[in-house]
Amino acid sequence: MSMIRDLRAAVRPALRRSRTASDYDATRDPSVTSAVVDCGVYRDGKRVSEHVSPAKAMERVRDEGGFAWIGLHEPTEREFAGIAQEFGLHPLAVEDAVQAHQRPKLERYDETLFTVFKTIHYVEHAELTSTSEVVETGEVMCFTGRNFIVTVRHGGQGSLRALRHRLQQDPELLAKGPSAVLHAIADQVVDGYLAVADAVQDDIDEVEIDVFSAATSRRGGDAGRIYQLKREVLEFKRAVSPLLRPMQLLSERPMRLVDPDIQKYFRDVADHLARVNEQVLAFDDLLNSILQANLAQATVAQNEDMRKITSWAAIFAVPTMIAGIYGMNFDYMPELRWKFGYPTVLVVTVGICFAIHRGFKRNGWL
Repeated sequence: MSMIRDLRAAVRPALRRSRTASDYDATRDPSVTSAVVDCGVYRDGKRVSEHVSPAKAMERVRDEGGFAWIGLHEPTEREFAGIAQEFGLHPLAVEDAVQAHQRPKLERYDETLFTVFKTIHYVEHAELTSTSEVVETGEVMCFTGRNFIVTVRHGGQGSLRALRHRLQQDPELLAKGPSAVLHAIADQVVDGYLAVADAVQDDIDEVEIDVFSAATSRRGGDAGRIYQLKREVLEFKRAVSPLLRPMQLLSERPMRLVDPDIQKYFRDVADHLARVNEQVLAFDDLLNSILQANLAQATVAQNEDMRKITSWAAIFAVPTMIAGIYGMNFDYMPELRWKFGYPTVLVVTVGICFAIHRGFKRNGWL
Protein backbone atom coordinates (compact mmCIF):
# COMPACT_ATOMS: atom_id res chain seq x y z
CA MET A 1 0.00 0.00 0.00
CA SER A 2 2.84 2.41 0.82
CA MET A 3 4.33 1.76 -2.62
CA ILE A 4 1.01 2.64 -4.27
CA ARG A 5 0.73 5.85 -2.25
CA ASP A 6 4.27 6.81 -3.20
CA LEU A 7 3.50 6.11 -6.88
CA ARG A 8 0.34 8.29 -6.75
CA ALA A 9 2.30 11.07 -5.07
CA ALA A 10 4.88 10.96 -7.85
CA VAL A 11 2.30 10.94 -10.64
CA ARG A 12 0.07 13.77 -9.33
CA PRO A 13 2.63 16.61 -9.79
CA ALA A 14 3.36 15.47 -13.33
CA LEU A 15 -0.37 15.27 -14.02
CA ARG A 16 -0.86 18.77 -12.64
CA ARG A 17 1.94 20.08 -14.86
CA SER A 18 0.33 18.50 -17.93
CA ARG A 19 -2.97 20.24 -17.12
CA THR A 20 -1.81 23.83 -17.21
CA ALA A 21 -3.64 26.78 -18.74
CA SER A 22 -1.72 26.27 -21.98
CA ASP A 23 -3.45 22.93 -22.43
CA TYR A 24 -7.00 24.17 -21.80
CA ASP A 25 -8.22 22.90 -25.13
CA ALA A 26 -7.14 19.32 -24.55
CA THR A 27 -8.07 18.78 -20.94
CA ARG A 28 -10.79 21.08 -19.71
CA ASP A 29 -13.33 20.17 -22.36
CA PRO A 30 -12.68 18.09 -25.46
CA SER A 31 -15.42 19.98 -27.31
CA VAL A 32 -13.48 23.27 -27.10
CA THR A 33 -11.28 22.48 -30.13
CA SER A 34 -14.02 20.86 -32.22
CA ALA A 35 -14.16 23.99 -34.42
CA VAL A 36 -10.39 24.02 -35.13
CA VAL A 37 -9.81 22.84 -38.70
CA ASP A 38 -6.02 23.18 -38.68
CA CYS A 39 -3.33 24.74 -36.54
CA GLY A 40 0.32 25.00 -37.44
CA VAL A 41 3.52 26.86 -36.64
CA TYR A 42 5.53 28.47 -39.46
CA ARG A 43 9.10 29.62 -39.29
CA ASP A 44 11.17 31.02 -42.19
CA GLY A 45 8.31 30.21 -44.55
CA LYS A 46 8.14 26.53 -43.61
CA ARG A 47 5.74 24.61 -41.44
CA VAL A 48 7.59 23.25 -38.44
CA SER A 49 4.74 21.47 -36.70
CA GLU A 50 1.85 19.23 -37.56
CA HIS A 51 -1.63 19.82 -36.21
CA VAL A 52 -1.25 21.03 -32.62
CA SER A 53 -3.47 22.83 -30.18
CA PRO A 54 -3.58 26.66 -30.44
CA ALA A 55 -2.02 27.00 -27.01
CA LYS A 56 0.85 24.65 -27.90
CA ALA A 57 1.35 26.55 -31.17
CA MET A 58 1.69 29.89 -29.37
CA GLU A 59 3.98 28.34 -26.79
CA ARG A 60 6.33 27.23 -29.56
CA VAL A 61 6.11 30.63 -31.26
CA ARG A 62 7.07 32.43 -28.04
CA ASP A 63 9.96 30.06 -27.42
CA GLU A 64 11.27 29.52 -30.96
CA GLY A 65 9.87 32.38 -33.10
CA GLY A 66 7.80 32.27 -36.26
CA PHE A 67 4.03 32.61 -36.32
CA ALA A 68 0.96 30.45 -35.76
CA TRP A 69 -1.94 30.02 -38.18
CA ILE A 70 -5.13 28.73 -36.58
CA GLY A 71 -8.14 27.97 -38.80
CA LEU A 72 -11.64 27.54 -37.35
CA HIS A 73 -15.01 26.76 -38.92
CA GLU A 74 -18.18 28.20 -37.37
CA PRO A 75 -17.01 28.18 -33.72
CA THR A 76 -19.44 28.71 -30.89
CA GLU A 77 -18.82 31.31 -28.22
CA ARG A 78 -17.73 28.58 -25.83
CA GLU A 79 -15.36 27.02 -28.37
CA PHE A 80 -13.80 30.38 -29.20
CA ALA A 81 -13.46 31.68 -25.64
CA GLY A 82 -10.19 29.91 -24.85
CA ILE A 83 -8.54 30.90 -28.13
CA ALA A 84 -9.64 34.52 -27.69
CA GLN A 85 -8.08 34.54 -24.23
CA GLU A 86 -4.87 32.91 -25.45
CA PHE A 87 -4.35 35.47 -28.25
CA GLY A 88 -5.77 38.48 -26.42
CA LEU A 89 -8.53 39.14 -28.96
CA HIS A 90 -10.88 42.04 -28.33
CA PRO A 91 -14.36 41.01 -27.07
CA LEU A 92 -16.16 43.09 -29.71
CA ALA A 93 -14.24 41.41 -32.54
CA VAL A 94 -14.79 38.00 -30.94
CA GLU A 95 -18.52 38.66 -30.78
CA ASP A 96 -18.56 39.57 -34.48
CA ALA A 97 -16.56 36.48 -35.39
CA VAL A 98 -18.91 34.15 -33.52
CA GLN A 99 -22.20 35.66 -34.63
CA ALA A 100 -21.18 36.14 -38.29
CA HIS A 101 -23.42 37.98 -40.81
CA GLN A 102 -21.07 40.95 -40.64
CA ARG A 103 -20.39 43.67 -43.18
CA PRO A 104 -16.94 43.51 -44.86
CA LYS A 105 -14.63 45.74 -42.84
CA LEU A 106 -11.17 46.34 -41.40
CA GLU A 107 -10.79 47.28 -37.74
CA ARG A 108 -7.77 47.63 -35.47
CA TYR A 109 -7.85 46.54 -31.85
CA ASP A 110 -4.57 47.30 -30.07
CA GLU A 111 -2.01 45.07 -31.81
CA THR A 112 -4.54 43.06 -33.82
CA LEU A 113 -6.18 43.68 -37.19
CA PHE A 114 -9.69 42.30 -37.56
CA THR A 115 -10.76 41.81 -41.18
CA VAL A 116 -14.09 40.54 -42.48
CA PHE A 117 -14.47 39.15 -46.02
CA LYS A 118 -17.68 38.04 -47.70
CA THR A 119 -17.13 34.96 -49.85
CA ILE A 120 -19.32 34.49 -52.93
CA HIS A 121 -20.08 31.17 -54.62
CA TYR A 122 -21.98 30.83 -57.90
CA VAL A 123 -24.81 28.30 -57.68
CA GLU A 124 -25.07 26.26 -60.86
CA HIS A 125 -28.59 25.92 -62.30
CA ALA A 126 -29.97 24.31 -65.43
CA GLU A 127 -32.46 27.14 -65.99
CA LEU A 128 -32.87 30.53 -64.39
CA THR A 129 -36.29 30.83 -62.76
CA SER A 130 -38.02 33.36 -60.51
CA THR A 131 -36.86 31.34 -57.48
CA SER A 132 -33.33 30.39 -58.60
CA GLU A 133 -30.49 30.99 -56.15
CA VAL A 134 -27.68 32.49 -58.20
CA VAL A 135 -25.07 33.35 -55.55
CA GLU A 136 -24.37 31.90 -52.14
CA THR A 137 -22.49 33.90 -49.53
CA GLY A 138 -20.21 32.96 -46.67
CA GLU A 139 -17.69 34.77 -44.47
CA VAL A 140 -14.01 34.61 -43.64
CA MET A 141 -12.78 36.63 -40.66
CA CYS A 142 -9.12 37.15 -39.90
CA PHE A 143 -7.42 38.18 -36.66
CA THR A 144 -3.91 39.26 -37.66
CA GLY A 145 -1.24 39.86 -35.04
CA ARG A 146 2.53 40.09 -34.99
CA ASN A 147 3.08 36.37 -34.60
CA PHE A 148 -0.31 34.80 -35.32
CA ILE A 149 -3.27 34.80 -37.64
CA VAL A 150 -6.62 33.29 -36.65
CA THR A 151 -9.09 32.64 -39.47
CA VAL A 152 -12.76 32.01 -38.74
CA ARG A 153 -14.88 30.71 -41.59
CA HIS A 154 -18.68 30.64 -41.81
CA GLY A 155 -20.66 28.87 -44.51
CA GLY A 156 -20.02 25.83 -46.64
CA GLN A 157 -17.89 27.68 -49.19
CA GLY A 158 -14.56 29.49 -49.03
CA SER A 159 -12.41 26.67 -47.67
CA LEU A 160 -8.83 27.73 -46.95
CA ARG A 161 -7.29 24.25 -47.01
CA ALA A 162 -6.07 24.50 -50.62
CA LEU A 163 -4.80 28.02 -49.95
CA ARG A 164 -2.78 26.80 -46.96
CA HIS A 165 -1.15 24.07 -49.04
CA ARG A 166 -0.43 26.52 -51.86
CA LEU A 167 1.23 28.98 -49.49
CA GLN A 168 3.34 26.22 -48.00
CA GLN A 169 4.72 25.67 -51.50
CA ASP A 170 5.95 29.30 -51.52
CA PRO A 171 8.25 29.65 -48.47
CA GLU A 172 9.64 32.99 -49.65
CA LEU A 173 6.20 34.59 -49.52
CA LEU A 174 5.12 32.80 -46.35
CA ALA A 175 8.30 34.01 -44.63
CA LYS A 176 6.79 37.53 -44.67
CA GLY A 177 4.59 36.50 -41.76
CA PRO A 178 0.86 36.68 -40.98
CA SER A 179 0.29 39.58 -43.39
CA ALA A 180 1.24 37.26 -46.26
CA VAL A 181 -1.56 34.92 -45.21
CA LEU A 182 -3.97 37.85 -44.95
CA HIS A 183 -3.07 38.93 -48.48
CA ALA A 184 -3.49 35.39 -49.83
CA ILE A 185 -6.96 35.16 -48.30
CA ALA A 186 -7.97 38.55 -49.72
CA ASP A 187 -6.61 37.57 -53.12
CA GLN A 188 -8.53 34.28 -53.12
CA VAL A 189 -11.76 36.00 -52.10
CA VAL A 190 -11.46 38.66 -54.81
CA ASP A 191 -10.52 36.06 -57.45
CA GLY A 192 -13.73 34.29 -56.48
CA TYR A 193 -15.60 37.54 -57.13
CA LEU A 194 -14.14 37.70 -60.65
CA ALA A 195 -15.26 34.16 -61.45
CA VAL A 196 -18.76 34.78 -60.10
CA ALA A 197 -19.03 38.04 -62.05
CA ASP A 198 -18.34 36.20 -65.31
CA ALA A 199 -21.00 33.59 -64.51
CA VAL A 200 -23.58 36.23 -63.54
CA GLN A 201 -22.81 38.06 -66.79
CA ASP A 202 -23.88 34.93 -68.69
CA ASP A 203 -27.19 34.84 -66.78
CA ILE A 204 -27.84 38.50 -67.51
CA ASP A 205 -27.07 37.99 -71.20
CA GLU A 206 -29.52 35.08 -71.28
CA VAL A 207 -32.27 37.17 -69.68
CA GLU A 208 -31.55 40.10 -71.98
CA ILE A 209 -31.78 37.94 -75.11
CA ASP A 210 -34.98 36.38 -73.83
CA VAL A 211 -36.60 39.74 -73.07
CA PHE A 212 -35.89 41.16 -76.53
CA SER A 213 -36.76 38.01 -78.45
CA ALA A 214 -39.92 38.09 -80.59
CA ALA A 215 -41.77 35.43 -78.60
CA THR A 216 -41.02 37.09 -75.26
CA SER A 217 -41.91 40.51 -76.59
CA ARG A 218 -45.39 39.26 -77.40
CA ARG A 219 -45.97 37.90 -73.92
CA GLY A 220 -44.21 40.72 -72.09
CA GLY A 221 -41.19 38.74 -70.78
CA ASP A 222 -40.74 37.35 -67.29
CA ALA A 223 -40.36 40.09 -64.70
CA GLY A 224 -40.04 37.52 -61.90
CA ARG A 225 -36.76 36.13 -63.27
CA ILE A 226 -35.33 39.61 -63.79
CA TYR A 227 -36.27 40.70 -60.29
CA GLN A 228 -34.78 37.54 -58.75
CA LEU A 229 -31.54 38.07 -60.65
CA LYS A 230 -31.50 41.69 -59.48
CA ARG A 231 -31.83 40.55 -55.86
CA GLU A 232 -28.89 38.17 -56.29
CA VAL A 233 -26.79 40.94 -57.85
CA LEU A 234 -27.67 43.14 -54.87
CA GLU A 235 -26.36 40.40 -52.56
CA PHE A 236 -23.19 40.34 -54.64
CA LYS A 237 -22.91 44.12 -54.36
CA ARG A 238 -23.19 43.98 -50.56
CA ALA A 239 -20.13 41.74 -50.49
CA VAL A 240 -17.99 43.74 -52.90
CA SER A 241 -18.63 47.45 -52.33
CA PRO A 242 -17.93 47.66 -48.55
CA LEU A 243 -14.59 45.89 -49.07
CA LEU A 244 -13.19 48.68 -51.26
CA ARG A 245 -12.19 50.91 -48.35
CA PRO A 246 -10.42 48.16 -46.32
CA MET A 247 -8.40 47.11 -49.39
CA GLN A 248 -7.42 50.72 -50.04
CA LEU A 249 -6.23 51.07 -46.44
CA LEU A 250 -4.22 47.86 -46.62
CA SER A 251 -2.63 48.88 -49.92
CA GLU A 252 -1.95 52.57 -49.21
CA ARG A 253 -1.65 53.23 -45.47
CA PRO A 254 1.53 51.97 -43.73
CA MET A 255 0.69 49.50 -40.95
CA ARG A 256 3.01 47.91 -38.47
CA LEU A 257 1.26 44.57 -38.81
CA VAL A 258 1.56 44.52 -42.62
CA ASP A 259 4.93 43.88 -44.23
CA PRO A 260 5.85 46.69 -46.70
CA ASP A 261 6.57 44.13 -49.42
CA ILE A 262 3.15 42.53 -48.90
CA GLN A 263 1.47 45.93 -49.07
CA LYS A 264 2.44 46.11 -52.74
CA TYR A 265 0.50 42.90 -53.35
CA PHE A 266 -2.57 44.41 -51.71
CA ARG A 267 -2.58 47.08 -54.42
CA ASP A 268 -3.13 44.39 -57.03
CA VAL A 269 -6.01 42.96 -54.99
CA ALA A 270 -7.52 46.44 -54.64
CA ASP A 271 -7.34 46.95 -58.41
CA HIS A 272 -9.13 43.64 -59.07
CA LEU A 273 -11.74 44.49 -56.47
CA ALA A 274 -12.37 47.89 -58.08
CA ARG A 275 -12.91 46.17 -61.41
CA VAL A 276 -15.39 43.73 -59.91
CA ASN A 277 -17.21 46.59 -58.20
CA GLU A 278 -17.58 48.39 -61.53
CA GLN A 279 -18.96 45.19 -63.07
CA VAL A 280 -21.50 44.72 -60.28
CA LEU A 281 -22.66 48.33 -60.55
CA ALA A 282 -23.00 47.85 -64.32
CA PHE A 283 -25.01 44.67 -63.71
CA ASP A 284 -27.39 46.58 -61.47
CA ASP A 285 -27.89 49.35 -64.03
CA LEU A 286 -28.31 46.86 -66.87
CA LEU A 287 -30.91 44.85 -64.96
CA ASN A 288 -32.80 48.07 -64.24
CA SER A 289 -32.85 48.81 -67.96
CA ILE A 290 -33.93 45.25 -68.80
CA LEU A 291 -36.71 45.39 -66.22
CA GLN A 292 -37.94 48.73 -67.56
CA ALA A 293 -37.81 47.38 -71.12
CA ASN A 294 -39.75 44.31 -70.02
CA LEU A 295 -42.43 46.45 -68.38
CA ALA A 296 -42.59 48.69 -71.46
CA GLN A 297 -43.06 45.63 -73.65
CA ALA A 298 -45.86 44.43 -71.42
CA THR A 299 -47.52 47.84 -71.71
CA VAL A 300 -47.13 47.82 -75.50
CA ALA A 301 -48.59 44.31 -75.67
CA GLN A 302 -51.57 45.43 -73.59
CA ASN A 303 -52.09 48.43 -75.88
CA GLU A 304 -51.99 46.16 -78.91
CA ASP A 305 -54.59 43.90 -77.35
CA MET A 306 -56.80 46.86 -76.55
CA ARG A 307 -56.52 48.13 -80.15
CA LYS A 308 -57.53 44.72 -81.48
CA ILE A 309 -60.48 44.53 -79.13
CA THR A 310 -61.55 48.05 -80.07
CA SER A 311 -61.22 47.27 -83.78
CA TRP A 312 -63.39 44.18 -83.61
CA ALA A 313 -65.91 46.01 -81.46
CA ALA A 314 -66.16 48.70 -84.16
CA ILE A 315 -66.64 46.08 -86.88
CA PHE A 316 -69.38 44.25 -84.96
CA ALA A 317 -71.06 47.57 -84.21
CA VAL A 318 -72.18 47.85 -87.88
CA PRO A 319 -74.33 44.66 -88.07
CA THR A 320 -75.53 45.34 -84.53
CA MET A 321 -76.73 48.80 -85.57
CA ILE A 322 -78.43 47.55 -88.75
CA ALA A 323 -80.07 44.65 -86.93
CA GLY A 324 -81.25 47.07 -84.26
CA ILE A 325 -82.85 49.36 -86.82
CA TYR A 326 -84.65 46.59 -88.65
CA GLY A 327 -85.74 45.13 -85.36
CA MET A 328 -87.97 48.13 -84.72
CA ASN A 329 -91.75 47.56 -85.10
CA PHE A 330 -92.52 50.17 -87.77
CA ASP A 331 -94.87 49.45 -90.70
CA TYR A 332 -93.21 51.78 -93.18
CA MET A 333 -89.50 51.01 -93.42
CA PRO A 334 -87.25 51.20 -96.55
CA GLU A 335 -87.12 47.92 -98.47
CA LEU A 336 -89.14 46.16 -95.77
CA ARG A 337 -91.38 44.29 -98.21
CA TRP A 338 -88.97 44.24 -101.16
CA LYS A 339 -88.09 40.79 -102.54
CA PHE A 340 -84.35 41.47 -102.52
CA GLY A 341 -84.30 43.55 -99.35
CA TYR A 342 -82.89 40.86 -97.04
CA PRO A 343 -79.88 39.83 -99.22
CA THR A 344 -79.23 43.49 -100.03
CA VAL A 345 -78.99 44.37 -96.32
CA LEU A 346 -76.65 41.40 -95.74
CA VAL A 347 -74.40 42.42 -98.64
CA VAL A 348 -74.30 46.02 -97.46
CA THR A 349 -73.53 44.91 -93.90
CA VAL A 350 -70.70 42.60 -94.99
CA GLY A 351 -69.32 45.26 -97.31
CA ILE A 352 -69.18 47.90 -94.58
CA CYS A 353 -67.55 45.43 -92.13
CA PHE A 354 -65.00 44.42 -94.76
CA ALA A 355 -64.13 48.05 -95.48
CA ILE A 356 -63.65 48.81 -91.77
CA HIS A 357 -61.57 45.67 -91.30
CA ARG A 358 -59.36 46.60 -94.24
CA GLY A 359 -58.86 50.10 -92.86
CA PHE A 360 -57.83 48.78 -89.43
CA LYS A 361 -55.54 46.24 -91.06
CA ARG A 362 -53.86 48.94 -93.13
CA ASN A 363 -53.25 51.03 -89.99
CA GLY A 364 -51.80 48.09 -88.07
CA TRP A 365 -54.59 47.73 -85.57
CA LEU A 366 -55.38 44.18 -86.67
